[in-house]
Amino acid sequence: QVQLVESGGGLVQPGGSLRLSCAARGSIFNIESMGWYRQSPGKERELVATITSAGNTNYLDSVKGRFTISRDNKITSYLQMNSVKSEDTADYYCNADVVTTARVRKVYWGRGTQVIVSS
Repeated sequence: QVQLVESGGGLVQPGGSLRLSCAARGSIFNIESMGWYRQSPGKERELVATITSAGNTNYLDSVKGRFTISRDNKITSYLQMNSVKSEDTADYYCNADVVTTARVRKVYWGRGTQVIVSS
């Protein structure tokens, strides 16, 4: 059993910063990649950023230069959000491509954390 626990969401003013964290817990052998997605009301969930075990990153065009994804000790990921805009308001979800100790590979999702950008 694997769980992803997100934290760090909240209310932030336009132009401000926020850092989201995602901690993976459970029967983990390895995590191939970790990512952050977001979903706004009435919109489909979209990929924000991903990072592989080798440290390769990928970003949604609209967040390039403002958001940074990183990993710490292989099982925790962070999304540093700078210069936030109102359009960044969404529920943010962490995911991880996990190989369990039973050598089963599966993608897990967190429950989400809300980010509201407003003055």
